[in-house]
Amino acid sequence: MSPKIPPEPWHAFLTEVDALVSGEVSFHCLGGFVMQQLHDLPRPTLDVDTLSVTPKDQMTLLIERAGKGSELHIKHKIYLDIVTVCQPPDRYEDRLTEMFPGAYKRLRLFALEAHDLALAKLLRNSQRDREDVKFLAKRVPLDITTLSDRYAKEMRPYMANEAREDLTLKLWIEMIEEDRQKP
Repeated sequence: MSPKIPPEPWHAFLTEVDALVSGEVSFHCLGGFVMQQLHDLPRPTLDVDTLSVTPKDQMTLLIERAGKGSELHIKHKIYLDIVTVCQPPDRYEDRLTEMFPGAYKRLRLFALEAHDLALAKLLRNSQRDREDVKFLAKRVPLDITTLSDRYAKEMRPYMANEAREDLTLKLWIEMIEEDRQKP
């Protein structure tokens, strides 16, 4: 049985990224790419967002060769984006799921679990982020208790502005509950 592969242009792009690296490289993916590939989000996205690249010594090469403005970006119209303005829950690594196992020789893509994926959007809290959270809440569906517990135990202790993030989560929960009451 052949491994599941992402649709084009993602597969061609990731195959070329796979050929760039000299050994096994792992990405901890999030954002629209994960939401499209695992949760069938209909909104288009143009990048593979990743929190980390392991081993870290591959990061410069990948940014230069597969990042925004690179030859691969120009060729495939998509790029690798190493996300730095995001704070996922503290223990998210324990809940990662491998995407497309066996599809690439050296590249391993891991996706944040859906609750972690939603919580990673908390700090930015843009309109798109709120729509994505509502989408996940319906599609997965998200469990409010899990969302609240992970925030309280794995994120809140590290927040610079706890009151603001507490309010954001409270508003998100209200938004999810209101959306669930719609016919």
